[in-house]
Amino acid sequence: MAQKNKIAAKSQLLDAVENKSLKQDIPHFEIGDTVDVHCSIKEGNKERIQVFTGTVIARKGRGTSETFTVRRIVNNEGVERIFPLHSPNVVDIRPVRSGKTRRAKLYFLRKRTGKAVKLAHRHSGHTVTK
Repeated sequence: MAQKNKIAAKSQLLDAVENKSLKQDIPHFEIGDTVDVHCSIKEGNKERIQVFTGTVIARKGRGTSETFTVRRIVNNEGVERIFPLHSPNVVDIRPVRSGKTRRAKLYFLRKRTGKAVKLAHRHSGHTVTK
């Protein structure tokens, strides 16, 4: 029983430390949404912000280890990036468009090309309208 209490106390302590490094201003976005991810890129002594726009095909993890995968097509080639949600290098996440999905992971989009990659539009209140 004492071992179980030690583990619970350690877990609470780790959660308390982890909560300090979590971002508080993360917007609501779901699987299938098209998002603009603003990343901080450091080149030498310069720093700039680069925008990666694509469809969210997966979210996994919890706490500081939570990540999401964004996929887009560049020159008829699929490009995927995995972003840590609470990373200081991820400056901003802006949901642009909601996609209608019935799955938690959209890995099937990897096999599709052309217009088949596009998801049906779902009218949602959490995305920005252009």
